Amino acid sequence: MKRLLLFLCLLSSVLCPLSSAMAAPAAIEGRWRLDKTRSTALDGWHEWDLVIGIDGTHVSLQHDMKWGRTAFSATNVLDLAAPASIPNFFRVEQRHMALYPAKGQAATVRASWLDAQRTLRVEGDLPIEISQGQATMRLYSEYRLLEGDRELLLIELHSSRPRPLVYRFTKVSSEK
Repeated sequence: MKRLLLFLCLLSSVLCPLSSAMAAPAAIEGRWRLDKTRSTALDGWHEWDLVIGIDGTHVSLQHDMKWGRTAFSATNVLDLAAPASIPNFFRVEQRHMALYPAKGQAATVRASWLDAQRTLRVEGDLPIEISQGQATMRLYSEYRLLEGDRELLLIELHSSRPRPLVYRFTKVSSEK
């Protein structure tokens, strides 16, 4: 009986941290709207809504973009449990910079929670097409939930750029 109790205690001490690491903060889920006045210029687009969804170890980042009357939506689904292979990984600046995903190649993307699950870290190796052929761009992003849970800060570092891209979002209280 003592061995069984000891085994259950050890098992729970291992599983509890794992389950909490995989559980996501509900505050980061939902629709977030870009605050253009406090963000890096959004060349190539006029509006950007970021919709974050969480299902177990999967986090979806849906990008709803607008340019005039043109509407475009793309979703990257990340896996917190293992690196994900994502074809056509969407980056907001790809239209302006003309650095598109390489055809037939998938990005390798890793994601994890930081700061007691208030920051989503995303790292990727992205095959891209450039004028000279193909290359791999490294990407590091942090989606940081700010104090009060009404603002989201997205910081992106790209191996192809000397400066970070910084985007500020506010939570949309009701869905479109």
